[in-house]
Amino acid sequence: MSGRPVKHSLTLRGHRTSVSLEDLFWREFRRIADERDIALNQLAAEIDAARADIGLASAIRVFVLKDALARADQGARARETTL
Repeated sequence: MSGRPVKHSLTLRGHRTSVSLEDLFWREFRRIADERDIALNQLAAEIDAARADIGLASAIRVFVLKDALARADQGARARETTL
């Protein structure tokens, strides 16, 4: 796994754009889209629409991190209820 960002192409509102993301973030981004059963471009457009003054790549990284933290929190709560 490379720690260097790799450029990936996306289409947002009919326009091609690219984001540079590390492989780990790209794979998790794709997994989230698959889990939600939506197209990757659609998820990117949702993130793009909600981002404030940060770049799209940074907004995707933050989105992926928040998703991972939420899943970890859910797992911790589930373990607590079984104790």
